[in-house]
Amino acid sequence: MYDALIIGGGAAGMSCALVLGSAKPKAYATHKNIGIVIHQKTSHLQTALFNNVLGLTPGTTGASILNSGKEQLSSLYPHIDQIDNEKVLEVSKKDNYFKVKTNKTIYDTKIVVIAVGYTNLMTIEGLNQYIEPHPRAAIAKDRIWLKNTDHLIEENLYVAGTLAGWRSQFAIASGSGAHVATDILTLWNGGKHTKVHDKVEV
Repeated sequence: MYDALIIGGGAAGMSCALVLGSAKPKAYATHKNIGIVIHQKTSHLQTALFNNVLGLTPGTTGASILNSGKEQLSSLYPHIDQIDNEKVLEVSKKDNYFKVKTNKTIYDTKIVVIAVGYTNLMTIEGLNQYIEPHPRAAIAKDRIWLKNTDHLIEENLYVAGTLAGWRSQFAIASGSGAHVATDILTLWNGGKHTKVHDKVEV
């Protein structure tokens, strides 16, 4: 049983995983079981080039970020399970937890974060009732979102990134994933507003 399972290995999903992973030293997160289904083949980062992102060297490619993000997650926070080479087919509610079915197996989790792209090719069963036209994309592009309030679709079911209704901008998607992570940490911390910062030792 996962305490949180992230679906999607793009900017939003990876950012969410990194923030959740960084909280492990905290008492409220020490024993949490976290996973990410890190399917990246359809991520818009595959063809992205970044010249306007704070902290990234101009010319950085999205493809390189996908690779370095996985390495960063495994080296800094190896307790987070990276589930590779699997595609999520269905998310369903079962009593007080969710069942996440992939093309290979079924995972049980208390919290789900949906962080896949916002194209109408999104085919995860169990989410259809939340799909609406994207509020911040050109109608001609036929983009979708999962209707939510402040990233929350329903109790313990979150959405992050462009699928949450945000514009397709790397910094926005990353921030959305981090936002969801801090909401989950706040939940685990008994409702006390929570964030995780590393600081330079002086």
